Amino acid sequence: MNTVQIRSAERALSVGTWLIVAGAMLYSILTVTPLMAAHTPDGWKWTAPILPLVVDAAVVIVVRLDSVLARLGGDGGRWPVVLRWLTGCMTLALNVTDSALKKDLVGVAVHAVAPLLLIVTAETGLAYRRAITAAVTRLEAEQRAEREAREQAARERREAAEAQARQEREHAATEAREQREHEARLAREQTEREEAARRAERAERAERERAEREARERREQMREQQQREGERLAREAEQRREAERLAREQAARRQQQEAAEREARERAELLAGGPVNEKLPERGARQVVHAAFGEGLPVRAAADLCGWSIGWVSARYQEHRDGTGLALEGASS
Repeated sequence: MNTVQIRSAERALSVGTWLIVAGAMLYSILTVTPLMAAHTPDGWKWTAPILPLVVDAAVVIVVRLDSVLARLGGDGGRWPVVLRWLTGCMTLALNVTDSALKKDLVGVAVHAVAPLLLIVTAETGLAYRRAITAAVTRLEAEQRAEREAREQAARERREAAEAQARQEREHAATEAREQREHEARLAREQTEREEAARRAERAERAERERAEREARERREQMREQQQREGERLAREAEQRREAERLAREQAARRQQQEAAEREARERAELLAGGPVNEKLPERGARQVVHAAFGEGLPVRAAADLCGWSIGWVSARYQEHRDGTGLALEGASS
């Protein structure tokens, strides 16, 4: 049986013991309380459960401390035994007294079951715990002895391995020294070969760098020449664009000048007729008002030229000031 099984058995014993203790305590309280109430003055009947509780608390202390001492392998002496049997006998006496006073032998036997079971369980549980503690101690001693034996064997194997490793290291050191000497000779020869190869490589690299430098200089000269040619072409293109822009601006100015001159001639032709005696058609009147507005003539002069009222002409002037007069004239035309 291993340690896990022993611990499991110990837990089962502990759980069973406490179940029996709890059941016996509950049964004792329910049995003894009526007896105490019957033998207590009327004003103090509420104290009836105190005595069974005190006795049962002593039982709990005995069971708990016995389990701890047994687990530790200790012995509390004779007083724990006295307390254990005293509490057991008190519990037995309190449980059977009521039935004994009534001369009820069956009741005495029935009420004696729980206290007797509690007394025997306490003693048996203590014996079981001491036996389990002894078994655990013996098992731990065996395991400790086995562990020490394994450690001793491991130490011996480790010492043998260290001795063998030391011999192997000495042999390896000798071979390594010889190997280093051989490698040093090979390294010197390799160094001499590498030095010669490096000298040849440096000479080849210098020749290659000189050729690359000359090629780079040629490429740089070609790039500078292409850049100058590109700049010249860009300047020529810019000059062409500038000449085209100036030509477009001159053409636009000529068109604007021609339009202005044409508009001035049209206004002069419209205003050359002078004042009229009757209203012109609305289209012609609008054109006259537009020409008068463009020449800066007053509203009255424009009204005389078109024959319409001053209010109508003022409204057309306001439209021209707001910028809607030209759109209205274009729509009417």
